[in-house]
Amino acid sequence: MTDSQTRAVALPEQDAAAERFDDATEAPRFEDYFREGAVPGEALLWWQLERNEPLIQAMRALFHGPAALVRLRLWVFMELMALPESRLPRDTLNRHFHALRDEALELVLKRLREAQLLAWDGSNQQYTITPLAQQLVGLLSPLTVAGEQDADLAALLANVAGAHQLGTLDPAQLHHLQAQLARLYDEFADAIASGSEFHLRRARQRFERALGLVERASEALSAIIEQAQADGNARLERLARELGLAQARLLAMASQFNRALQQVDRQRVTLGSTGITTTDVRRWLQNVPFLENLSLGALSRPVLPVMVAQHELLDTCEAEFERDRPKPPTPEPLPAGLVAPEGQLAVMSLPEDLAGMQTLLGLWQSEGRGAQDLTPAVLGGSYARAAYRAQLLPLLGDPQAQHLQGATGDMARQPWRVRWSVEQGEVEDEFVKWMSRGHLLPVDGAGQVMLPPELASTPAPEPDAAPGPASES
Repeated sequence: MTDSQTRAVALPEQDAAAERFDDATEAPRFEDYFREGAVPGEALLWWQLERNEPLIQAMRALFHGPAALVRLRLWVFMELMALPESRLPRDTLNRHFHALRDEALELVLKRLREAQLLAWDGSNQQYTITPLAQQLVGLLSPLTVAGEQDADLAALLANVAGAHQLGTLDPAQLHHLQAQLARLYDEFADAIASGSEFHLRRARQRFERALGLVERASEALSAIIEQAQADGNARLERLARELGLAQARLLAMASQFNRALQQVDRQRVTLGSTGITTTDVRRWLQNVPFLENLSLGALSRPVLPVMVAQHELLDTCEAEFERDRPKPPTPEPLPAGLVAPEGQLAVMSLPEDLAGMQTLLGLWQSEGRGAQDLTPAVLGGSYARAAYRAQLLPLLGDPQAQHLQGATGDMARQPWRVRWSVEQGEVEDEFVKWMSRGHLLPVDGAGQVMLPPELASTPAPEPDAAPGPASES
């Protein structure tokens, strides 16, 4: 017998066993559900559930029965817990629940008394709220909040942060939050692997909301780690750090979403020159209420088949072979070569001012001149040309520009160095009336600047920016 046949035979037996548990006249013991007949008493979760047995019984009393009756009990219970009085006479309850039938109210109050959620004082004829009811209302409070997206993660984060502030944080709460983060990571990873644009965008919206919630809880997580270190609680510290790693793993998915959406954008197709993309078409189709209506009238004219006999096919083929066909075009020779017209080749030349400065510096070097005043090298022409020449002077001796090819490199390799002075004065020029003083100093074969004695004691200005012509007339 194969495994599938064995499972097919075993399934009815398992269903029958389950029905025997459900239909038993006597409620089975909890130990009867285990193989060895012994409960897992060494498990921490089992011990916690056993300790909270009265709370479980109270919830069972509220939620047992038809759905309408369960909602009625919850409504009455939450209304009772919201009343500001500590003692509730029956007249107060009758006035508060005046819209409820008397027998329905009595039925619910009887169930709450049996579940020890209400205590009846016969001498004073009034009800009081028990501590068990106050504990139960904390568990049922999420039922009174409007169901929003990511409410599960928000509730877990709120429980962890609130329990830490109150000093009642339990490791099980960190376990539940870490498991929820792992489930969210798998959900987002599946959305990225799907490659669906709409699935990606829906998952991206939920990812951003979850990311905002997790970032707000980062301060609480850091405080939990610090408190655990101060108290010496190694287990709580380890769980908090594992929760931080899960949070960081979730935060790292932002780049994966961006890459997946960029890949989808590259695969989007634009329909002709209309600007409409395949995404627009799909979004429009999703908003059409009845897609089958789009095909109305498309098949109003049926397809008419054409019947052709064999001899008709032969006649058509013979006529096709015998008809006159146009002659194929004869190849034509290439045209004869033409003499190219005479012209001039335009070659890029050096800028006029740069070439003139290099010529002047070369002339001074060939004449063996010493230190020269800056005025002949800078002034002349117009203010803009003088400013341009002043900006060329820092290229002299520039170690980075000396390795370049062309006019800039030639300028940097000139055996001259510029030295500006802190002094300024008037100059005789048509366009510039005032400028900084300075000299052009020659360089010897060893690369040393030959400084004349009258300039040796003069301090050089800061080399941050070369001064230029001060004003234009």
